[in-house]
Amino acid sequence: MTQTHADYQLSQLDQLEAESIHIFREVAAEFEKPVLMFSGGKDSIVMLRLAEKAFYPAKLPFPLLQVDTGYDFPEVLACRDRWVDRLGAKLYVASVEEAIKNGIVVDDGKTSRNRLQIGTLLNAIEENGFTAAFGGGRRDEEKARAKERVYSHRDEFGQWDPKMQRPELWSLYNGRLHEGEHMRIFPLSNWTELDIWHYIGREQIDIPEIYYSHQRRVFQRGGMWLSESEFNPCKDGEVVVEKTVRFRTVGDLTLTGCVESEADTIDKIIEEIAVARVTERGATRGDDKFSEAAMEDRKKEGYF
Repeated sequence: MTQTHADYQLSQLDQLEAESIHIFREVAAEFEKPVLMFSGGKDSIVMLRLAEKAFYPAKLPFPLLQVDTGYDFPEVLACRDRWVDRLGAKLYVASVEEAIKNGIVVDDGKTSRNRLQIGTLLNAIEENGFTAAFGGGRRDEEKARAKERVYSHRDEFGQWDPKMQRPELWSLYNGRLHEGEHMRIFPLSNWTELDIWHYIGREQIDIPEIYYSHQRRVFQRGGMWLSESEFNPCKDGEVVVEKTVRFRTVGDLTLTGCVESEADTIDKIIEEIAVARVTERGATRGDDKFSEAAMEDRKKEGYF
């Protein structure tokens, strides 16, 4: 039988890429003032790479926004700056430290800087009039994120109601907003951690070096290995040791743990993740260990 046309079949990564690019273009066409939340971590970097592809050869039609806790890893900030410089993008930095000084959020000495990001982010969105904010959340990360739609509606207080979400049948998205409301957009919703790493490998994407195996001075707290730092002093009984580790996720260094690992290449990281039975947040994010619903509670208040 003679074949009359080529049998085009997209790989899984190509399908995910096409879906994400479609979402970026829909948002750029539909919303007046979108912004991309960019931390310099692996997911936000992949998201930025997809945005770059979506609008190439033009520049990004929206700025970037980072919520800086003041406790970010230096390697992550350096990688963030490399991407911003290469793309010529405009970067807004919403500082938790400045928000505390200006009375936007209150540092009571007990609440983590990570949680103080909520008020800092909501203030930055309101102050700059952003109507949509891209986030790098994935449904496989955590059960609260598994509930979230691609277009995640936030009310006039920046809050998320998991029981009042809009249907997204046939990938049709409802972006209608009332005054004061905004939308969070998650182009990576259907990606997994393994997909992210396969894509980083395929695209040869520049990421912070702490995702790869390296020597680090760490101590154990709450079942996690945390980095030695001036922001993270040891408590009684905690001992600093040097170990070969890497990070599966990056954030507030006072709450983000690392894992013992010899994976110093992308192929080795993929092999390691393929057999992992705990997500990166479940294994290494202290802020998700406060309660069973810790992430959902923060998201209801306006978290990423």
